[in-house]
This record gives sequence, C-alpha cells and structure tokens, in this order.
Amino acid sequence: MARNGKKGRTRAAPTAAFAPADAHEWVSFEDPDEERTWIFDVTFLLSGWQCIFGHGCQGVLTGPTPELEQGCCSYGAHFTDEEDVARVEAAAETLTAEQWQFQSRARRAGIVKSAPGGATMTRLADGACIFLNRPGFPGGAGCALHRAALERGERPMDLKPNVCWQLPLRRDDNTDARGHVTTTITEWGRKDWGEGGAEFHWWCTEAPEAFGSKVPVYQHMRDELVGITGPLVYGMLAAYLDERRARSSVAGVLPHPTVRLTRKRT
Repeated sequence: MARNGKKGRTRAAPTAAFAPADAHEWVSFEDPDEERTWIFDVTFLLSGWQCIFGHGCQGVLTGPTPELEQGCCSYGAHFTDEEDVARVEAAAETLTAEQWQFQSRARRAGIVKSAPGGATMTRLADGACIFLNRPGFPGGAGCALHRAALERGERPMDLKPNVCWQLPLRRDDNTDARGHVTTTITEWGRKDWGEGGAEFHWWCTEAPEAFGSKVPVYQHMRDELVGITGPLVYGMLAAYLDERRARSSVAGVLPHPTVRLTRKRT
C-alpha cells in the first residue's frame, strides 16, 4: 500500500494548510487474485459525505429545486450492461401500484429507452426517472425500488440500477497493453458528467451541507464498496483506513476540498 520507497513506511498526508485547493490523498495496492491495481480516493472515503435526498438536496437541474425531491434522478439512469437491465426489469415486476406511482405507465411502455449513442437508460415519466415517486404520492416520495427494498428488509442496491446504488462512488477501469487493469475508485464530480455537469446548479460532493456525517464514507457505504471491489479487497482497504483514522492525530487526514473551502470562508 502507498509506500514511499522504503518498506513499512507510508507517505505522510499533505497538510491542509499547504495542499492545493483540490488536493486528494490516494492509496494503491495490488489485487491478490487478479492482474489488477486498485487506487482509492482516501480523502473522499474518509470524509463525512452522506446522501441528503429529501433533507437539503437541491437536485441537478439548472436551478435549486428541493421541493421537487428529484435528487439525481431527473435524467434517468444509464444501465451498465444487459445484466443490469435484466435485474432491474425483474425487480420492477415485483413492485405494486401502492409502491410505485408510475407502475401502470411502465407496464404499457416498459422501463428502458435508448439514449444517444446506443446506450440504454431508464425511461422518463413527467420529467424524471420513471421509478421516482413524486411528493404527495401516498406510497412516499423517492425511488420506488429503494423504498420497496427497505420495506422488505432488503438492500436497495439489489434492486436499483448499478449507477444509482453506486453514486457518488465512481469506478474507472483502464487496461494497458499487457492486459493489466488499473481500477480507480473515487467520487463523481461535475466534470465526470461531461458538458451537462457544468449546468448543474448543485452537486452533492461539492456541497458542504452533505458532509455532516460522523461515520466515514467507507463505513456507511460498506455494502456498496464490497459490491464494487469484492469482500477481500474491501477488507484490505478498510484495514488501511481504520489504521489511518486511529493515527490521524499524528499523521493527519486531509479534509475533503469542499470541507477545506468551507473552513476558509468561515
């Protein structure tokens, strides 16, 4: 893990006072079972980010729309592959009209549409994802898949599209000429959404109000990280981050740029 050329020594974290405004700390290590190098965004994973859907989230439209309670569901979800589509279609079949506001519309038209470039994504209904129950719906506002999973005592990630349960975690795989894969786990930022990201009035990983959790991301998103990396790699990551937290008073943990910027302003 992130060595500084000498066995048993890790790089000291840059102090917030001298770090560039957008600095992040990273750790990398080799996968014990695959030809893969993992790179993790330590700064984000140790941060207090949490989803604040329905509790201050302003959504991703061009202006603040907290009253719509759309969160990041305004544009629908892009599916990662056919398996992702099949799993969500099967989950949709289990939802009742009491759980899902647009069930009847989905039964008629389906939940999938083609996006520009040939990609597939969830169909929209009245200006947002077809799975999004709107405020005032008797079954409750929010993702119908997410709410149904919680009602059943299941994990929302087992019903929702991959991109939805992973957010704001972002996985990027790059394969070199030898076939070795480098996988980076970090946060989704505006730049990662392409030109459309610049139009967002608000984005949660840039919003200080979303960094109020006392439990770090790598712990409260444990299931999601295990789903992305597998239990063995997550165990290695968690052990390292546990150690970093335990000795943070000595080595220091670089605060997230959003938090650092907020502190400077105050």
